[in-house]
Amino acid sequence: MIRLCLLLVWLHSMLLGQNALNRNACAPAPGNHENLNALLWMQSSIEYRHNATQAYRLAEKMLLEALRDPDWTAALEQSPGYQNLPPAVILDIDETVLDNSPSEAEYMQRGTGAFTEAGWEEWVNRTAAKPIPGAVDFLQLAEAKGVEAFYVTNRERSQEAKTIENLRAVGLPFADEDHVLTTGEMPDWPSEKASRRRYVANRYRILLLIGDDAGDFLAGVRSNLATREAAIAPHESYLGTRWIILPNPAYGSWERAISGGRPAPTREAGLKDKCALLP
Repeated sequence: MIRLCLLLVWLHSMLLGQNALNRNACAPAPGNHENLNALLWMQSSIEYRHNATQAYRLAEKMLLEALRDPDWTAALEQSPGYQNLPPAVILDIDETVLDNSPSEAEYMQRGTGAFTEAGWEEWVNRTAAKPIPGAVDFLQLAEAKGVEAFYVTNRERSQEAKTIENLRAVGLPFADEDHVLTTGEMPDWPSEKASRRRYVANRYRILLLIGDDAGDFLAGVRSNLATREAAIAPHESYLGTRWIILPNPAYGSWERAISGGRPAPTREAGLKDKCALLP
């Protein structure tokens, strides 16, 4: 009986200790909470879910309109004669069809505070990303209407198999090697996506471009704020019609633009650049 009581006391103390560890695991490291609000908004708010759902409902509407107009194209890379090509849409993957906010939360909890190649590789291999709200319904509609979907992603070629596995696991169609186009897969496919859009546009009429970053729509946006504004200005009419943009407050090429079109050399330097931009 005494041994049983001692065992129960020991188990109770272990559970208390584990609960404390779990609570501590949820606390970001000191000075490492710049993304806290953004991640909480993406993971818990109805506003984020409704923004994403709204974007894909708009995409459904515009897809049907584009199918009725043989001159419609969303790709600046489209060549003359495209009207006779079969229809397709191009989508980004990360924060467009797959939600990677849990990986961002892990960086924060571990104290790294930012993307790391090792942490990202581990996340991709887990194939645990959930679909962005609205993405599955939209792509199933596209498939039903005879529209192919191509995923133009800046994931690496070595990550393609796991990426396809994750896409299939959440019910996204066109998840295969022919439709997932990774960076570096071909010699002229850098992280800048224009060459991959052109590759698809040479074979298909591109009805819609869908992404969370300006680079998912046009080239020349990995630059400073003024240059980005100038690049997109001539194409404002495409927004909400041919180009559908998903919300992503956590990361993107906009951060590079704040630092003058280059990655900030240190996290502290990046924070200083951000603070300096405030009025």
